[in-house]
Amino acid sequence: MTAAYVALEGGHVLEGRGRASGTARGELVFTTAYTGYEESLTDPSYEEQILTFSYPLIGNYGVREERFEDDRVHPRAVLAKELTEDVANWLETEGVPAVDHLDTRDVVTDIRDGGAMKCGIAVGEDATEEDALEQLEQCKAMSDHTDIGAQVSVDEPTVYGADNDGETVALVDCGAKGSIVDSLLARDATVHVLPYDAAVSDVEAADPDILFISNGPGDPANYEQAIALVEAFVEDTPVAGICLGQQIVAEALGGTTAKMDFGHRGVNQPVLDLDSGQVVMTTQNHGYTVDEPGDYLEVTQINVNDDTPEGLDGVDHDIITRQYHPEANPGPEDTLDFFDSVLGMASNTSQRAVPADD
Repeated sequence: MTAAYVALEGGHVLEGRGRASGTARGELVFTTAYTGYEESLTDPSYEEQILTFSYPLIGNYGVREERFEDDRVHPRAVLAKELTEDVANWLETEGVPAVDHLDTRDVVTDIRDGGAMKCGIAVGEDATEEDALEQLEQCKAMSDHTDIGAQVSVDEPTVYGADNDGETVALVDCGAKGSIVDSLLARDATVHVLPYDAAVSDVEAADPDILFISNGPGDPANYEQAIALVEAFVEDTPVAGICLGQQIVAEALGGTTAKMDFGHRGVNQPVLDLDSGQVVMTTQNHGYTVDEPGDYLEVTQINVNDDTPEGLDGVDHDIITRQYHPEANPGPEDTLDFFDSVLGMASNTSQRAVPADD
């Protein structure tokens, strides 16, 4: 058995079975998802994190590239009760350390009790506890990754669906899942994917009907340019956001955000719509939340478990955001109509811009 050590903040070290070699450090988090390990492992929102799967067996339906949300694995390391050979080999090929034969019930309990924490990993024939502790010592807090967007964003503007006849969307890529682009393309939109630090002129060049801020990793307060874009365009252009995007929109419009103890990560988070009274099940992956929406946004949906804001609408402007992932691959499809609402804002704006007949 290959040696494997997991050093937790505070100095406690766990020993498991090494499945993919290497050293790593990051914020230790967990997901309760029982399917969708391929989507989770390729979700850019897990950048600079170590992902623990609470479901005991990961890999029982293989690894298929068509399910990936991005072109690489994003967690720095992976912990599980048991990983199949397919997943272990994939992580080895990706250079992502992996450890199993852990009691992940204890790991999840530690995170729930102590919050998401710094972690160091060492896996290999010659790995030692000291190696894992050294990684732990070098681990930074998530908010200290001030330019994390550069690790997950496109470098240059990219256009998808150029021949489509629908609305034009400027998608600011702070770590966007591929299924967000797919959901917009399926509704005949043309999608301009822009870097996380795109300038106002980049958005103007796309001439969008909608400005859309994507999901992504890290502290929303560190995405200063994306915040500036919302401030610059909100008066004249409808604005949408998912996950980190909701937090960025709130930051731009006078709201505040806060780090959660251990976040929401899974495919079974219940959300209550305050207008209809309907509860929907959602897929989520975030460690920050909107604390106060400010005067320009109203809370329209909340998490049933802890009352945190799950949906925001603009008070005086065309704005719609969601903390969860309506595209949900995999997961419930209760909220896919979010994208219809987003694109519908462009039609509403156009209608208001046309003077009424005398």
